[in-house]
Amino acid sequence: MWDLIINPFVTLLTWMYSVLGNDVVLAIVVFTVLVRILTFPLMAKQQQSAKRMQELQPRLKKLQEKYKDDREKLAQAQMELYKEAGVNPFGGCLPLLIQFPILIALYQAIYFALANSPYQLVDLSERLMLPGLDNLIPLNNMWLGMDLTQPPVPPINPVYALALPLLVMATTYIQSKMTLSATGQNTTNSSGEMDQAAAMTRSMTTVMPIMLGAFALSFSVGLSVYFITSNILGIIQYSPWGKQLVERFTGGERKTKDLILDDEEVIKPAAKAAASASNFSTNGNSNGGTTKKTKKKKTR
Repeated sequence: MWDLIINPFVTLLTWMYSVLGNDVVLAIVVFTVLVRILTFPLMAKQQQSAKRMQELQPRLKKLQEKYKDDREKLAQAQMELYKEAGVNPFGGCLPLLIQFPILIALYQAIYFALANSPYQLVDLSERLMLPGLDNLIPLNNMWLGMDLTQPPVPPINPVYALALPLLVMATTYIQSKMTLSATGQNTTNSSGEMDQAAAMTRSMTTVMPIMLGAFALSFSVGLSVYFITSNILGIIQYSPWGKQLVERFTGGERKTKDLILDDEEVIKPAAKAAASASNFSTNGNSNGGTTKKTKKKKTR
């Protein structure tokens, strides 16, 4: 089943290698960019859905407190809130489920393309779907004095190859922090606490860089190039420019924000008191002016 996705990816990557002057690193970068562009609609939907669900958390918590003893009414009230806000609670899962196998296939395609053993070379040739591409095997796996098929550790590769795992960790950390900021999962509620899901997501900003850094030390240098490229594209996606692009693509988020601002829990008591005082003052002056005019008419 996986071969239905991996083999076209391997073929496309090898074809790009032939077009881009037999530069396997450039082929990996361009191939990763192309796949991320194709999956951007799914990622944008997932990003927007996660942010909207986070914005609805104050109202969801209020419903949970109101119907804590009646699960049926709670479920009904939650579904009405989702419908009113135009939010699908499963909207962030479906795009993720669709793009996950694509990203795994991308990773596997790079792994198979960087074949370095006789068995892997034969396997690579059998995966190519276009005639003539098998003449390119084996691919040129050397780049800046580094063997792309080997881990970035001495003496297999130069010492400076260790900079790649560090870049993997740094870009993963930056992307994770920007993801939290873009989806609103780095905010706290009115009591200064963070909900459990957001806290778990935030803890991943520490775990993921370390985990991918360990993978980069164990896997081939070519896969480190893929990790770095993918992370940089993620950073661009969650940058201010990327967020504007996502909002334009998904039609903005005015409806959800208007719902949140209408919630009594979100409006601060001081602001409500000030608004009430302002309304009272305006009404009082208006009534006062009317009374004076009436008295003058009666005097005449």
